[in-house]
Amino acid sequence: MNQNNRFSSEVEELAKGISRTSEFIRLMIYYRCAIMEIQTKLNVLNAELSLQYDRNPFESIESRLKSPESIVEKMVRRGIPITVEDMELEMTDIAGIRVICSFQEDLYSLADLLVEQDDVLLISRKDYIAHPKPNGYRSLHLLLDIPIFLYRGKRHMKVEVQFRTIAMDFWASVDHKLKYKKTLREPEKVAAKLKICADTLAQMDAEMEEIRRTIDAEEDMTE
Repeated sequence: MNQNNRFSSEVEELAKGISRTSEFIRLMIYYRCAIMEIQTKLNVLNAELSLQYDRNPFESIESRLKSPESIVEKMVRRGIPITVEDMELEMTDIAGIRVICSFQEDLYSLADLLVEQDDVLLISRKDYIAHPKPNGYRSLHLLLDIPIFLYRGKRHMKVEVQFRTIAMDFWASVDHKLKYKKTLREPEKVAAKLKICADTLAQMDAEMEEIRRTIDAEEDMTE
């Protein structure tokens, strides 16, 4: 058995063990509740803003919990003790939400309105739209602290929320799939082409934004 296989087997066994504990199961329920809290807030904003601007600021919301294997693998690689307590303390991306918008302007407005709510605490903000990653990845990442209300009281949970346009999400989805192709003969050329595609889609986003503003301005003049 090679080193990679041994590592995978170790992670699998550790993940199986911790995922069966009542503490882990309870923590995952708490994260699901936190996701529901954020989704409810976003859906309320979507409904209100759709009345005000006659369009929905976002197209869809997706959510996910990292699998036990993914959580444990990351903890092992970072040297974090494999305990539920350290999991909640050290891991910030166990609960995730992805918000897909048509326009960048709506994306930023929605993110700002969410953070401004008095029970939402912004832990960190990473703007990969204004400052894309070297490979072309674009997205707005917010790490939020959100309270959930349990029968034994209030508990604060961390949720990562990503905001993307449809074009950004399409590129990220394709890039993610291609990363798992281990047999590429010229990965550098593929990466360069993906970067060009990312830049092209970013330009398209900007042009679509300009078209929307032009249409909105003309509608305002006719009212």
